[in-house]
Parts: sequence; structure tokens; C-alpha cells
Amino acid sequence: MLDHPLFIQGIGFVGTALYFISFQCRDNRNLFRVQFLSYLFYTVHLILLGAVTGGISYMINTVRSFCLGSSWKLAHSKTMCAVICLMQMAALFFTWSGWLSVLPVAANIAATIAGYTHSARKVRLVGMLVNSPLWMVYNILVGSWAGILDEAVSEVSMIVSIIRYGWRNLDAGSHSAREAV
Repeated sequence: MLDHPLFIQGIGFVGTALYFISFQCRDNRNLFRVQFLSYLFYTVHLILLGAVTGGISYMINTVRSFCLGSSWKLAHSKTMCAVICLMQMAALFFTWSGWLSVLPVAANIAATIAGYTHSARKVRLVGMLVNSPLWMVYNILVGSWAGILDEAVSEVSMIVSIIRYGWRNLDAGSHSAREAV
């Protein structure tokens, strides 16, 4: 059952649905909480596909989302941002399988740095221009149907959130999350 291709893709599709929902959260804290759940599903999905670097990178994304969605002050610090980026680099080193391994790690480092700016605008901008395109290529090459759909839907979802809240209003919601820390 666990190795059935449709079951593996189904796990990824649950992650896709959660990731789409995440960009409809106005403030970053809730966005990162929903993404935390999404990343758990994607971790399992990619590891079952044999895409180890991507799976480990998503595990690290789970840590990142937990930190950014928490009220723990250290979790929101530049130090934690650096630690998470170093974890991504370690994942790249230990799971290296050629240039393909660079794609999810580069995408996740960019998304981590954007997340730690605490700017909803920067999170979406980096998501649209760096994170999603790199993950799209990776997902095509490793055969993740859910990942391909996820990146296409994520691009649309980020655009919808910009239209829904307005570009200027996006950071208004993220300030309240930062102040709550």
C-alpha cells in the first residue's frame, strides 16, 4: 500500500491542498502554521518517491514553519534563520545526488530568508519568483504530480492573496504577528 504510486501521489495532494490554503491566511503566523502541516505531508510524499533531498528539505521547512508560527522569540531571530539555512546546506551535503539536489535547497534558503524578513510581501514575492520556479523544475524531474500541481496552484494562490488583500495591505497583517512575539 505505501509503495502504490497513487497512494504516494495522494499524500502529496493533501500537502498541495494545505499549501494552497496557507496563502489565504492574512498574517504570517497562520500562514506558517498551515504550511507546517503541508510540509509534513510533502516530506513523506517525496521520501516515498525516492527524492531524498527534497524530502529532507521539507522536513527542515517544517522546522522553519514551526519557528515562524510560534510565539517563541528566539524562533523569530536572525540566528534561527541562519541555523535553518545551515541545516539546508547540511541536507544538501549529506543527500547530494548531483545538481538536482541544489534546486530544493536553493528554493528553501530563499524562502527561509524571505520568511525571516517578517514581510508578507517578501514571502509572496520570493515564493512567486524563486521558490516555486525552482521547486517546479525539481518536481518535474522527480515525478511528483502533486508537487507540480502545488507550484502551479501556489503561484495562483499568491496572486489571489495579493489581489484579495492588496499589495500594500499584506504587511499590515504581518506586523501584528511580529508584535505578538
